Amino acid sequence: MLLGGDPSSLLNNTGGTSGTEQYQPTDEEEDLAKFVSVVLEDTETIWGRIFEQSGSTYRQPTLVLFSGQVQSACGYATASSGPFYCPGDEKVYIDLSFCDQLQTKFGAYGDFAIAYVISHEIGHHVQNLLGILNEVNSQRSQLSETSSNQLLVRLELQADFLAGMWSHYEELLEDKPIETGDIEEAMNAAASVGDDILQKKYQGRVYPDSFTHGTSAQRKEWFRRGYTSGDFDQGDTFNASI
Repeated sequence: MLLGGDPSSLLNNTGGTSGTEQYQPTDEEEDLAKFVSVVLEDTETIWGRIFEQSGSTYRQPTLVLFSGQVQSACGYATASSGPFYCPGDEKVYIDLSFCDQLQTKFGAYGDFAIAYVISHEIGHHVQNLLGILNEVNSQRSQLSETSSNQLLVRLELQADFLAGMWSHYEELLEDKPIETGDIEEAMNAAASVGDDILQKKYQGRVYPDSFTHGTSAQRKEWFRRGYTSGDFDQGDTFNASI
């Protein structure tokens, strides 16, 4: 479920504008919790403006920080599930220990690698608000397992595109300078969780029919497209050659 858990003011209402479930970070987690809050605020600012320009209203998700295990409207999850978005309650669930896993298990280093993960889950929230998640789930119920997996890949690649699109506009925010190294961190994070890389690492073989998120190259490429274009119309992964 890592980076795609759709089976995507911190403490005491400080540091953020969206609702956040109560959780007391450890001293070691405090700076990380604040960073997650800042990224979430920036996604709200950017997507709020994009939705407003199209005549719509962006409904802010709720951030849930948890430790070890959590119950969501999508079911029970543990830290091993990784960050995920649940459309049933419009919440993004994050166990802060995932940041260490990004480095130790996936070799994705840097703050912007974390920002990519958060913005990817927010991408699922955007898909939910636009009715894309509901349409995909409806189609999947009528497909074979292989075809259903292929549709999931397109859904996940679009969330990567939306994460890149967020990065495009993040660069334009005042006092939010993005350096070349930041984008490289994000693209490295996207590449490090490709289905082919993970299957080769943990299973020793690659099974394309079982892919649900896309290859390393695909994830990196669709993030890049979102970042360079900043144009939602360029992110139609469902009709594009991927």
